[in-house]
Formats: sequence, C-alpha cells, structure tokens
Amino acid sequence: MEWKLSWRDEYFEYISAFANADGDKIYIGINDKGEIIGISDYEKILVNLPNRIY
Repeated sequence: MEWKLSWRDEYFEYISAFANADGDKIYIGINDKGEIIGISDYEKILVNLPNRIY
C-alpha cells in the first residue's frame, strides 16, 4: 500500500509493478501518517488517469 500526497506520472511505474505482482493499492491525497489531506484537482485526475493506463 502506498500513500501519496499528490499524483505524479512516475507512479505509473508503481501501477505497472502492482499489475505484474500480486497487486496493491495507491492512495492519493493521504500523508505519511495516514491522514486524509485531499487533492484539489481530483476531477482532472479521474478523467485523465484511466485514459493513460493501457
């Protein structure tokens, strides 16, 4: 499980690694303490992210 403050394109490498292993989760908008901080551009990410994963 990975907690990330915001989305970065380098996380596509994590997605690829998770897909080639037993899987896992990436949570965006959560700090290292597990606290939800949210993200301001979530709508953009929700639209663009699925189109960039293939």
